[in-house]
Amino acid sequence: MVKHRSCWIHMLAHMYARGKKITKQEAEELRSFKLTSQCYLGTFPCSARSKRKIKCKKAIVKEIREKIKLDSGAFDCYFEHMWRNFSEDKRTFITFFDCLWFNLHTKASFKGRVLTWIKKKQIFSKKYVLVPIVRWSHWSLLILCHLGESLQSKLRTPCMLLLDSLEKAGPCCLEPDIRKFVLDIYKSEGRAENTELISKIPLLVPKVTIIRPSLSASRI
Repeated sequence: MVKHRSCWIHMLAHMYARGKKITKQEAEELRSFKLTSQCYLGTFPCSARSKRKIKCKKAIVKEIREKIKLDSGAFDCYFEHMWRNFSEDKRTFITFFDCLWFNLHTKASFKGRVLTWIKKKQIFSKKYVLVPIVRWSHWSLLILCHLGESLQSKLRTPCMLLLDSLEKAGPCCLEPDIRKFVLDIYKSEGRAENTELISKIPLLVPKVTIIRPSLSASRI
């Protein structure tokens, strides 16, 4: 009995369930074991162990979710892969920004540097400019269309498209920063457009359909 790994309560319950009879000597040994041994069930309640397991499980789930979040490095990798698949014709009238530029523009210490980088892209000679935006741990895509055209043009009027598959970051949240961003780009290029004209550029939020492609080795 002294070598039993459980407590005396479990030993007694086990023998009772099996209908085993014990001798007087065994009964005395059991009483002695009862006085010197503690019940591990009482020391470590089931409810406490259950709470620890739940807490541990939540921590694991949280860690997995953090790992599968799309960070800027992974985004750049996917975006570069997509860009390489564009034909040469498409690359001549499309360009894209780094995924950090939009956020860096909101910081005074980086604004001038970001506008210098954008100037090298020659966006006013492009039909479409892809601007990735990450805010509040959520990604969306801003597409600047025909910025080089006149705002009075009826054929190719400049406009902006905000693509958000989850419809989480609406135009009301991002529009002030977007318009300020575009206005600073116009100013850095010495364009004549002012705040009033920039405010008239339509910001459209079309509905986006989520497509989940298979990540096979051949496609990657």
